[in-house]
Amino acid sequence: MSAQIIELNGAPAFAVVPMDEWTALLERLETLQDIADAKEARQEESLPVDFVERLLSGESPLKVWRGHRGLTLQALAGQAGCTRQMLSMIENGKATPSADLLARLAAALGCDMDDLHAG
Repeated sequence: MSAQIIELNGAPAFAVVPMDEWTALLERLETLQDIADAKEARQEESLPVDFVERLLSGESPLKVWRGHRGLTLQALAGQAGCTRQMLSMIENGKATPSADLLARLAAALGCDMDDLHAG
């Protein structure tokens, strides 16, 4: 690659490259980004059929996610900074979590807040 270096205050500040080299460089960067995006997409979590069926049957999303992660009410409560009783009430539809608690639950369960909304 041929580049002209332009200095500012005695230090390299800019590089000027021929347009064809610039275009080739951009194409390579786009290819690298495509590869990175594909790797990330392959790493997305696959959910088992029984997990999806439980959600579709109307079971509490919080309970389904908690079970999927293998957490007890007490363990999730400790990670989310709330009580076991509060989680039980949420799972049974007797309480609605605040946005802050919902965010903490989602973080603890490794899912989006939207994933914990019923219906």
